[in-house]
Formats: sequence, C-alpha cells, structure tokens
Amino acid sequence: MRAVLFNSYVFLYAFLPIALVGYYLLARLGRVPAALWLVAVSFVFYGWWNPAYIPLLAISICGNYLLSLLIGATGRRPRLQTWVLALSVAANLGALGYYKYLAWLVGLLDTAAGLHRAVPGIVLPLGISFFTFTQLGYLIDCKQGVAKARGFLNYLVFVTFFPHLIAGPILHNGEMMPQFAAPATYRFSAGSFSVGLGIFVIGLLKKCLLADPIGAIVPAGFAHAAELPLFEAWHVALAYSLQLYFDFSGYSDMAIGLARMFNLRFPLNFNSPYKAASVIEYWQRWHMTLTRYLMAYLYNPIALSIARRRVALGLGLSRAVYATPGGFASLVLVPIFITMTIAGIWHGAGAQFLVFGLLHAIYLSVNHAWRILRPRRAHAVAPGFAAHVGSVLLTYLCVLVGSVFFRALSVPDALSMLGGMLGLHGIGPGVPVPDWLLPDEGGLGAVLQAHGVIDAARWQDAVHALVAIGGLVGLYGIVWLLPNTQQIFADAAPALDTVEPGPIVWLRWRGTLPWAIAFGCASVVALISIGGTGEFLYFQF
Repeated sequence: MRAVLFNSYVFLYAFLPIALVGYYLLARLGRVPAALWLVAVSFVFYGWWNPAYIPLLAISICGNYLLSLLIGATGRRPRLQTWVLALSVAANLGALGYYKYLAWLVGLLDTAAGLHRAVPGIVLPLGISFFTFTQLGYLIDCKQGVAKARGFLNYLVFVTFFPHLIAGPILHNGEMMPQFAAPATYRFSAGSFSVGLGIFVIGLLKKCLLADPIGAIVPAGFAHAAELPLFEAWHVALAYSLQLYFDFSGYSDMAIGLARMFNLRFPLNFNSPYKAASVIEYWQRWHMTLTRYLMAYLYNPIALSIARRRVALGLGLSRAVYATPGGFASLVLVPIFITMTIAGIWHGAGAQFLVFGLLHAIYLSVNHAWRILRPRRAHAVAPGFAAHVGSVLLTYLCVLVGSVFFRALSVPDALSMLGGMLGLHGIGPGVPVPDWLLPDEGGLGAVLQAHGVIDAARWQDAVHALVAIGGLVGLYGIVWLLPNTQQIFADAAPALDTVEPGPIVWLRWRGTLPWAIAFGCASVVALISIGGTGEFLYFQF
C-alpha cells in the first residue's frame, strides 16, 4: 500500500476530517482522550503505508521511553548514566543502520570482493530517520537534564503526531511537549484553524501546481545523464532544483498548516533558502530543523570538545588563532567535515550522498575562511545590490551542483550530468527558433545555428520552447521576488519562529472576506490539480 499522502483524496476527504472532528469532540471530555485520539490516528496514518511496520514504531517508542526513564534514574551515577545513553544511541543507530544502510553496505562489499551474492532485500521503513533522530534528541536532553516534561502520553503524541512523523520537521521536546500538556491546546480556535488551512492550501498548490509538473522531466533526464547535451542537461538540473524547492517547501507548509489546525505551532523548516547569499545562510534556511539538530547534538559538542582541548594545551581561541592553518583546521574544518559527512549519508545510502555532504563541507569551509580571513574593513561595508545578487547567484550555483549528486542514482551519473552541463556531450539540439526569423545566409542567427545554439523549427515548436523557458523564469520569479508563506502569514504568528513580514503589503494575510474568497478559489484549484500527484521527495529519507 502507499502512504496516506497529504496531497491525496483519501487524506483530504476522509483521514483529515475524521482526525479533526474526533480530536475536538474528544477534547470536550479532557486532554487525555484527545491526546490518545491523536496517537491512534497517527498510528493509522503510519500503518496505512505498511501495517507490518507498526510494531517497529511502537517498539522504538516504548523502548526509548524506558531508556529515558533509566537515564533519569541513574542521574546520581554519571558514569553509569553515560553508558546507558551510549547504549541507547547505539541501539537507535543500529536499527537505523540495519534498515537504511545494511543492504547498500553488503552490496558494496560484495562488489568489491567479487562474490556475486544476493543483496538482502530490506524495505526502508517510512520516516525511520525522522522518528529515530527525534527520540535520540530526547534521550540526550534527558542526560543533560533539559527534558522536563516526561509523561508517557506527552512523549507518545510528541513522537507520533502525524504531520511530522514521516518527513519532519525534526521536533524538539522542549518546544512541543509543553504544548501537548497545555489544556489550551485542546480548545478549538477558529483563528488558528483558518490560518492553518490557508498555509496548508498554499503548500498543496506548491506541490500540485509547481513541484510535480516541473519535475516530470527529471526521472528520464537523470536516467540518461550520459546522453544529455548542454541545454538539456541544464534544463533537467534546473528543473530538479526547482522541483526539490517547491516540493519540500510545499510539504513544510502543509506540516505547519496541519499542526496549526490542531492548535499547535511547529518550528520553521524552510525559509526561502535560494535567497541565501552564502552557503552558511543557505543551511540556516534549508531543512532548518535538521541544521538545528546537527548543530546542537553534533557540531557544537565536537567544536566545544576541541576548544577545551586547545585551552588545556594553552593554544588559545582568539580570532588570530582561527586564522592560522592549525587553528582553522581543528576548530573549523574538523567539526564541519564530520557534521556534513553525517548530514550527507543521513539522506540516503550511496556514495552520491557522501559526496553531497563532502561538497557542502567544502563550501562551508571556504565560506568560513572568507569570513575569517577577509580584511576587517570589508566586514563593516554593507554589500551593494549588485554584490548581493552576485552572492545569491553564486550560492545557488554551488547548491545546484550539490543537488545533482543529491538526485543522481550514483556518482558516475552525477558526473555525467555535470559533464553535460559543461558541454562535454555537445550543445544541441539548440533552442528552436521559427525558421522565418532566420536569414538564409550570414548574420548572427546563421552563426548560432551553425554552432548548434539554435535550430530552425516550426513556429509551434518555438512557442512550446518559449513557454518552457518562460515557465522556468516564472518559477524563479516566485523563488526570488515574492514573499514566502511564513512572511504572508507573519502577522498571525503561524510557527514558533519569528518571521519578518514580506515587503509587499497587499500580500500580508488578513482575516477578511477578500482573503477568504481568494483562498476558497485556491482550494478549488488545488483540489482539481491533485490527480496524478506523487509522493513528497523527502519521504525516501
């Protein structure tokens, strides 16, 4: 069976209405019945994909909660508590490694040894990376004494709540468990529901009208990467980067909107990352909860450990130390490369994901080196508009190269796609231009045609090409010129994070009749466009 997708008729016409009505009806009886209802519908949501994996989710939740109690009970014995946490982390990562990486590793070793044995057919449980990371964070917080709300019901609904269960955001217990414990959460709010519904509709439109159509050419393009000439390679790569953008943006909006319908606020997970003027800023805007998680539980502990060791050795931590080769290598390169390597392979089993992580580690290292080593007076001068645009485009180009590895089925396929983008597979077929616009001899048109940049074609073919190019330009206009969903709804505080309203005043949401009519029309368009839509790209992780 397929998962119950947010963009499916089953979800919209059956699951969601039943979940909402049951939640608010039971909330009249108290917090506990409503919370238990959320747990029940969340297990149904997860089990719809494959009921056989419901026990895996239940065992993971119960086992980790028991481990959290054991971590709390050993608080006065630090060494034993550390060992319990270490075993807990090992158990969680072991389960994740078995389902996500074992088949790939066996196949890799089998190929290297030439044994030609059958690779085990292990099905990757839906959302295992997300609910595993969520619970690991909780266990670490228990060890550090940060996790305060430790009731089993709050923990159960915190882990299973269906809007984040399969593809995030990665929630933090300190943000969500107090909300699940608060009686006010279970009182229906027309304002919260309308805001959540509006955000959900925008996310649905992004998925159905933008991500899925633009991504239609992507699978065939990457499947034949070695054959793509210059223009087609760029078309496929750009289409995928836009598909990924609107797919994940749409999912993130829908998750936040769903949570708000249940009177809950999620953290932001997506904040116009293609507007970033540096790769550091990009990771602060893209999959924000994953970045936050890796910073809190991986990068910062590694960097702090290295810093303490340097202090103990009398090596210092000044700005001048960071600018030295040794200081930069230990204080910047080591934590970045460890963190981004794990971030890469977290997304999937395959060398292409490892290269993706290492590539971004290089980007971030260069970015940090520029910040540290450039003249101090350059820090005080605000970049002009042209410099800012250049920085955004350069950042996007770097991210685009990384996204090729992110999507390709293997490293050779990714290199083939990049080779096509460099023109190594030829230029043509060229851009179709109506034949009546091209002179018989001489002129710029003839030169471009001779070099394969343009091709004489029927005017119908030229119009189709123009529409395709115009579609890409229009999507980039949405990405770079319009406010994002959270900026549109900034006055309603839809998420936990604070967002500045967008610069276009008339695109700021108000609870007025014109906005209601607009969203009513948008809902109709979104529902009509659902047919044939596919799974969200992040479901595979």
